[in-house]
Amino acid sequence: MSTKPFLLYTGPTPNGHKVSILLEELKAVYGAAVDYDVEKINISTNRQKEPWFIKLNPNGRIPVLVDRSRNNFNVFETAAILLYLEQHYDKEKKFTFDPATQPDDFSEQLQWIAFAHGGVGPMQGQSNHFNKSAKEDIPYAKKRYLDETKRLYGVLEIRLQDRDFLAGPGRGVYSIADINVLPWIRIHQYAGLENLDEFPRVKAWLNSALERPAVKAGLEVGK
Repeated sequence: MSTKPFLLYTGPTPNGHKVSILLEELKAVYGAAVDYDVEKINISTNRQKEPWFIKLNPNGRIPVLVDRSRNNFNVFETAAILLYLEQHYDKEKKFTFDPATQPDDFSEQLQWIAFAHGGVGPMQGQSNHFNKSAKEDIPYAKKRYLDETKRLYGVLEIRLQDRDFLAGPGRGVYSIADINVLPWIRIHQYAGLENLDEFPRVKAWLNSALERPAVKAGLEVGK
C-alpha cells in the first residue's frame, strides 16, 4: 500500500490540472510531505458517477483529493482543494497570502478565485461544449458563450495592466489565484478562441506560467 500522503482522483481537464499543478508546486518546495498518488478517472465513461465515487463527491465530478495523513479526509470542488492544501501544507505561504498579516491580499486572491469559478470556468466550459461537443449546431449558443468568454478574458487583461500576477502587492505574486484560472486560458483554442493576440497581457502571463517546471509537470498528470 502506498505511503504517499495524498491520493488524487483526476483527469486531464482544467479543473483537474489546477490541483495537480499546485501539488507539484508544493512538492517542489516541501518534498515528500506533499507527494501524491493519482487514480485516473476517464470522465467519458461516467466512472465519476458510480456509487463508490459519489461517496467521495456527491456532485460526481473530478477532482477529489484524499488526505491520507489526516485520517483519509477527502475534499472535493477545485477551489476548496486549493484552499485546503494552502491551509494545511503551505506553511511558508509560498502560493497564498496570510489572512492574519495580509488580509487585503488574501481577499484579492479569494475574489479572483471566485471570478474564475463564477465566470471563466462555466462560460468557457459552455463555449467548449457548443463549439466542439454539442450534437446540434446552435449558432446562438456558440456565439453567446464565446463572446462571454472573450469578455472575461478582457477582465483579466484589465487586471494584468502593470501587473504580473492576479493578486498580491505591487506587480503581484504568483499564487493559487493564478493557478486556479491558467489551465482554462491554456485551452482557449478548444473554446473557439484561436489565439490570444487581442489579450497581450493575458498571453504573456500564461506563457510565463507555462515555463514553470511544476506547471509543466502538473499538466501531464491524469493523461
